[in-house]
Amino acid sequence: MNRDRGLKILDEMLGAKGAREVRQSWEEICPDFEKYVVGFLAGEVWARPQLDRKIKSLCTISALAALGRNRALELNIRMAHRNGATREELLETLLHIAPYAGFPAAWEAIALVDEVYKELE
Repeated sequence: MNRDRGLKILDEMLGAKGAREVRQSWEEICPDFEKYVVGFLAGEVWARPQLDRKIKSLCTISALAALGRNRALELNIRMAHRNGATREELLETLLHIAPYAGFPAAWEAIALVDEVYKELE
């Protein structure tokens, strides 16, 4: 696991303040969870060079929407924005998965994209 690389990547994808806040929330509840997310998920998985971050964000959003994991989905919508994904690309991704993941799952995610982007703009 690569904690330093993970900290850097999270800072880039959430901004230093946002990354610090989300990491603190994880640490308060379960310090080991924060350790694994930073060191493994961010430091290893997100650090792999085979896909760019925008593509990784779109893949992640697809999976989270399909699973109905809205807390993680909201965080990853914010990261996708910083990773260069446009509102239109996010919506198109969610439209694409609707027949596979279910229209209700896509609808929940589309509504969440709208909420987040209204806040960001």
